[in-house]
Amino acid sequence: MNKLRDFQTVLLACSIILLSLPTQLRAQPPAPRDGSHDFDFEIGKWKTHLRRLIKPLTGSTTWVEYEGTTVVSKVWNGKANLVELDVSGPAGHIEALSLRLYNPESHQWSLNFANSAGGTMAIPTIGEFKNGRGEFYDQETLSGRAILVRFVISDITPNSCHFEQAFSDDGGKTWEVNWIAADTRVKT
Repeated sequence: MNKLRDFQTVLLACSIILLSLPTQLRAQPPAPRDGSHDFDFEIGKWKTHLRRLIKPLTGSTTWVEYEGTTVVSKVWNGKANLVELDVSGPAGHIEALSLRLYNPESHQWSLNFANSAGGTMAIPTIGEFKNGRGEFYDQETLSGRAILVRFVISDITPNSCHFEQAFSDDGGKTWEVNWIAADTRVKT
């Protein structure tokens, strides 16, 4: 009985000591990272070199290339931005935009893409930046099949960045890259 009472006394003393510690010394989950300015690096005008796979997920290895510009404008003090892409190449002209919106509750971004040829917004890819790399995902339909879409932003420097889109038709086990863009900042 004395051993039980001694144990209870020690446990009570430890509890009192723990509760008396300043809150900053107690174990707390880390606060979610505020990513509302993740895209600030990209505000401005960029020279864009784009490679696009003609027929994704068909076994095709035929790529087309485009050159042009990307202009990124800050909206809502950086909690959103508008991307305007204008590129041309042997396969034609692409005019597109992306409205990127930051969700302060989830600490994630939605990337909402539209091509002027279609005139509607696609399903947004959703994701976030970790360790200098942005990864965004969604599920879409391609030729009647459900696929996963992954959009990655990497190799970010003050004057360059890399964008890559890939599709998966096997639940993410394998990915086929179908859109590669390299941007270089235009000095103004």
